[in-house]
Amino acid sequence: MADAGPGLPAGVRHARPEDVPDVLRLIRGLADYEREPDAVETTEDDLQRWVFGDDPVANVLVAESAPGGPVVGMALWFRTYSTWTGVPGIYLEDLYVDPQARGTGLGKALLAALARIAVDRGYRRVEWAVLDWNTPSIEFYESLGACPMQEWSTYRLTGEALTELGRTD
Repeated sequence: MADAGPGLPAGVRHARPEDVPDVLRLIRGLADYEREPDAVETTEDDLQRWVFGDDPVANVLVAESAPGGPVVGMALWFRTYSTWTGVPGIYLEDLYVDPQARGTGLGKALLAALARIAVDRGYRRVEWAVLDWNTPSIEFYESLGACPMQEWSTYRLTGEALTELGRTD
């Protein structure tokens, strides 16, 4: 396998529609790791629609264990926009590498690929969230120079509260 395109690290490429089963497997692996194995509602059809369909909202990079080998890692991301900088950025929704492939540099390669995309496009940031208890990931991210945004808290509106607020009575 050649790399995904200009400037992407070896072993990392843009996902293709035929990668969707592997991407969904990796999403489920991440849910298991994050102690929420039953939380994944996403289907292969959802990924086909929202990543590869007529109105894509997300992008996926995949990592292969060897050229042309099995997909063992992924970074699912989408573009954001900062009103303060006036420039887009990247939000990394999910980063996951199969346990047997950890420690091989593929996680760093996936993050380096996102950084390269951001730099090449003139974006000013790559950001993501990490669970407070996930010490191995926090240490990994900090070893790359990432820093926590401690003065910010993430809020989420879902379910009944979202429906109620969005009601147009």
